[in-house]
Amino acid sequence: MADKTHYLKNNQPAQANKRARMEDPGSMPKPDDAISVGQRLRKIRGQRGLSMRTLAEMSGLNINTLSLIENERTSPSVSTLQQLAQSLHVSITEFFQTNHESKELVYQKQGHRPLVLFEHSTMEDLAAGMPHFGAEPLIVTLNPGADSGKSPIVHTGREFVYCIEGHVNYTVNNQGYLLGAGDSLVFEAYLPHQWKNPDRTSSRILLMLCPMDVRDNATERHFLIQAYPTP
Repeated sequence: MADKTHYLKNNQPAQANKRARMEDPGSMPKPDDAISVGQRLRKIRGQRGLSMRTLAEMSGLNINTLSLIENERTSPSVSTLQQLAQSLHVSITEFFQTNHESKELVYQKQGHRPLVLFEHSTMEDLAAGMPHFGAEPLIVTLNPGADSGKSPIVHTGREFVYCIEGHVNYTVNNQGYLLGAGDSLVFEAYLPHQWKNPDRTSSRILLMLCPMDVRDNATERHFLIQAYPTP
């Protein structure tokens, strides 16, 4: 699915219609089997017995922002999702998974992996369905200029990055590392880090998150989310 910016650039309706579509993500086309992040957020909040006002106070977000997200009037940014996930103590996949059956083995064919859309990028979960502990392998496609946000990321364990194509610029503890195809990087994840695709074309990386604490939920510290399972 094209992101909102791409959709608007390639569809030129009257100005009033364009403005309406920008203000109402519900008017944007989605796959028939799209999972509602807003509904998942509402369900998780309800399971914890939290009012919207309480979650707003816990996360530091405006209650109106939460209302817009839950009602599918807007999509959360990377930083917003990080705040929500940390406040709710959930893994990032809780925002898009509906099948909670744990698997002992996962075999995936290319093109048939769960596909997660987040702001300016996509993520393929290579271990979808397995319990969330140990390593979390992900293939991440970064759109031109995509980054992890203004705030550095910190979590337990280690992080491994292998650049498949294009480039990704990692900043770890204020030191920059430019990775090209075939380059790799591994570091202790308690070191503040950020990433960015500096190219004018998409880049792809294999990202392996290895948190020491299963409650750490390292994945959502990196990504946002609006998710659509592949057929």
